[in-house]
Amino acid sequence: MITVRNFVRCAGAAAVLLLANCANQKPIAKFDKDGKPINPYPAGTYEHFKAEPTYPKTHSVWKNEELLSRTNDSNSHIKIDLATQRGFLMNGEEIVIDYPICSGIKSRPTPTGTFYILEKVVDKNSNRYGKILDAEGNVVNGDADAFADPIPEGGKFVGAPMRYWMRLTNDGVGHHIGPIRRYPASHACIRGPSGTIPTVYSKVKPGTRVVVE
Repeated sequence: MITVRNFVRCAGAAAVLLLANCANQKPIAKFDKDGKPINPYPAGTYEHFKAEPTYPKTHSVWKNEELLSRTNDSNSHIKIDLATQRGFLMNGEEIVIDYPICSGIKSRPTPTGTFYILEKVVDKNSNRYGKILDAEGNVVNGDADAFADPIPEGGKFVGAPMRYWMRLTNDGVGHHIGPIRRYPASHACIRGPSGTIPTVYSKVKPGTRVVVE
C-alpha cells in the first residue's frame, strides 16, 4: 500500500536522480548554417577553451585570472601532459593556466615522473646546446652540441638561452622559455611560451612539485 509519506519520499528521490542525471549530461551539440559545430559552452570558460576544435594544438593560453591572484608558491604545482603537449599551473586540483609546451625529441625524451624544482634562474644559457661561431662571428653550426661538435680556431660556442629556468633534474632537464613547435622538438627540456613562463616562474619555488606524464 502506497502511503502519502512513501509517495512524497519516492517523488523526492526521483527528482534528485533526475537533477543528477541532467547535471552530468553534456550540452546538446549545435551546428551553424554551414554545418560546423558551435561550441556549446560559455565563452571564456575552461570548458569552452577545451571544446574548441583547435585544442590541444593551439598556441593559445587559458587563464583563470581570479584563481591566479590567489595562487602562490605555497599552494601551486605544475603538471605537464606530454601526449597533448600542454602544461598546467595548478592550485590544488584546479587549473590556473593551461599553456602549450614543447618536450623532448624521441632520441632525447623528456623524462616522466614526479620531480621537484631544484633551482630557479631568470637568465640561464645551456652549457651544452646552442650555436658555434667562427672567428668572424658567423654561425657555422646553429644546432651544436658543445660536448661533441668541433669549434673552429678563434671561434666560440654560444649556449642557447633558457630564460626563467626551473631545473627538474641534476643532469640538465628543466622547464623554461623556448620555441613552441606543438610537437616534441627539444633536447629533453620542457619549453614554454615567453608570455606565460614568467608568470608560472613567479608562482613556484625550489621544492615545488612538477608532475610529467
